[in-house]
Amino acid sequence: MFHRLALASVAFLGVVSAQLTITSPSANDWWVAQSLNTLAWTCDTSPYQNFTILLTNSNLSILPAPLAIIAVQDNFDCSETITQQQSAQPAGTGYVVQLASTVNETDVYASSQPFEIKALGATYPTTTSSAGSSATGSSASPTTTTTGAALAQYVPVGLSMAAALALGLVVA
Repeated sequence: MFHRLALASVAFLGVVSAQLTITSPSANDWWVAQSLNTLAWTCDTSPYQNFTILLTNSNLSILPAPLAIIAVQDNFDCSETITQQQSAQPAGTGYVVQLASTVNETDVYASSQPFEIKALGATYPTTTSSAGSSATGSSASPTTTTTGAALAQYVPVGLSMAAALALGLVVA
């Protein structure tokens, strides 16, 4: 009996610890209007296979209702580049990205920290990650320098090793 209870507890803790978190944008990682922007989330701990990506704002005069910018996003992608058309919102503060059910967008799985969309031409924040990549602020899209070893962990699912080598995504 105790053994079954212990196994059930471990299984429950595994479910509780599985979560979906938006890592970018955030309060210190803003977007630039009408530019390419990055949305990133913790796909390795997410219990969801896919979700709808919504953009909201607490100021209803800026965005009166949640705006679905991607109807169905696969979780395994771990990040998505938001296009110029998708981020064509006015500059302002109080924006929040929500990842929600594809069937019921009021069932929100995760919300970003409130962030700012800066005016077209603004610089991106300077960031550094421990994975060996870095980005520096610029007036265009973020510039990233990444080593081949760091990129090797990001080979898209379904991409053959030969194609990944040809594209320079993996260092032989």
